[in-house]
Parts: sequence; C-alpha cells; structure tokens
Amino acid sequence: MRFLLDEEQRAFARSLDAMLTSAATPSVVRAWSAGEHGAGRRLWARIAEAGVFALAVPEAYEGLGPLPVELAAAFVELGRHAVPGPLVETVLAAVLLSKAAAGSTGSGPEQAARLLPQLASGKVMATVGAPYALDGDAADAVLALDGCRMRLAPGCRPVTRASLDPARRLATPLPGGEPVPGVPGADAFAWARLATAAQAFGVGLTLLDRTVAYAGQRQQFGVPIGSFQAVKHRLADARIALEFARPLLFGAAVTMDPVDVAAAKVAACEAAYGTARTALQVHGAIGYTAEYDLSLWLTKARALRSAWGTPRECRDTVLDLARPRP
Repeated sequence: MRFLLDEEQRAFARSLDAMLTSAATPSVVRAWSAGEHGAGRRLWARIAEAGVFALAVPEAYEGLGPLPVELAAAFVELGRHAVPGPLVETVLAAVLLSKAAAGSTGSGPEQAARLLPQLASGKVMATVGAPYALDGDAADAVLALDGCRMRLAPGCRPVTRASLDPARRLATPLPGGEPVPGVPGADAFAWARLATAAQAFGVGLTLLDRTVAYAGQRQQFGVPIGSFQAVKHRLADARIALEFARPLLFGAAVTMDPVDVAAAKVAACEAAYGTARTALQVHGAIGYTAEYDLSLWLTKARALRSAWGTPRECRDTVLDLARPRP
C-alpha cells in the first residue's frame, strides 16, 4: 500500500513551504529563544490564517477538522522550517477540549465554544502541562493535566530546568483554575504524537538537505567530502531511514490508531535523530556553534525525540496495545 498525498494536499504543503521560506524563520527562532515573542506571534498568525490549527478543530467550532493527514503534512513543513512555539500543544489542547465538549452537559461545551474558534483562528495560543508546559510564558491558555483530571490553569511559572532546545521554553502550570470535564485518553494523545512525529520528520529532511549541500561544497584533499565513500554511506543511511518513516507517518495519519501513531513516532524521531548525528559529524566543529543555523535543527531533533513519548514509551505502547488479549 502506498501512502501518498493527493494534489490538493501537496499544494497545501507547498504553500506553507513558500510562506515559511519568506519568513526567515532562523531569526524568529533566535528571538523566541531569547523570550522575544513578537516575530513568533506574527508568524503564528500567518500559520493560523493558512488553516493549520483549524485542521484539529471540528467544523462545529469554526474549524476544518478533524483532518489528521493534512495536519501531518502541515507539521512536516513546520519542522522543515524549525518554527518555534507550542504548535503540538495547541493541537492537543484543541483535541482535548473537543472531546470534553462531546456528550458533556457541564462546562465542556461552553469552554469549547469559547476557546476552540480562537485556537483555530490563531488568536489564542495554547499549551498543555503534563507536568511541564512548553512556552507557558507565551501561551494565552494553559490546559493542565493532573493525572486523569484536566483544568484551565490561570497561568504558568518558569522552571530552572532547561530544554535541550533553547526555543522550547519550559514552565509549570499554576494551581487552581477552571475544571475541564472528561478524562484524556490515548486517542487524544495520538494527535500530539502524530504532530510531533511529522515535525521531527520535517526537521530530519532539512538536516539531510543542508548536509548534502555542505558535503558538496566542503573540500578535503582537493575534492568535495561528499565524494568520500564513508560520507556517502552515512548520508544514504539517513535518507533510507527518513524514507522508511514516511509511509509509517502518513499511514498512521490515515488510521489514527494509537499503535500506528506510536510506531510512526519512533520511526520518524529516530530517523531525525540519526540524521542529526550524521549532520553533526559531516559538518564537524562548525555544527556545534550556536551562530550556525544548523544548530537550530540539531537541538530540535534531539528535543522532539522525547516529546510526548520517548522511544521506549512509544515502543511499550505498540507492545501493550498490539498484544492479543486472552
């Protein structure tokens, strides 16, 4: 079976790529890392205007979704351009609020009606604390997960623990706030894992493209280093890992089975992480420098590997859920 995007989906991805290319995202990422959110919020508004967040919001709440395949295609582009911000967390918040509203007669429908249209339009940036909340200093809405309970927290406080990616700023939700009905389930978290996997896959694609270009320009002994057999093998291995992850990613977006999504996350994140290691080795010492743009993707590949499920946790999900029950 082949999991290929149709022409409309490919056109959507191309339009996002063109928009993000013109946005000069490396400068936006560096400003975001320093706590300056102006450029990032303006880019966020453009991404929302393109309909990305609406893909996770039901039509009843002024969204376009749920459309997981289109969402995966969009997040590949967001990863390719290293877009900062609580992208995955906003999607997860939209899914959790939608599920809280379904079949609820309490505060769930009111909360959904209040927040989901604003999440879809980009007017509200959300994060989810479980227990750490990504970019809590920038988020307008904080959905805290306390075991099996959810609440809209009144805000966040920063933590001293630093993220592997300087553009992923960590915080913890403040106590109190407004309870949200319902219990978060594996099907909701599958959306977070799918978006993370797609984002990591896009990061891996950019790392490979930049490394191939560098290997063709950098010379040793009077020839490009890309002509060396050892370098060719490393780059080929990275390409194969990414291409093996691609059908798992979009196949999981079709089924949205938590087992398929967990497997896709392992494949995509491990492929991106392996590509990051190859990129660093091929670039040498320059790859370590924060001033060199490659570092923006290197750190993101490492951070996304453990976001919303480490490789071990995702493998355990596959084993636990796929195992036949007596």
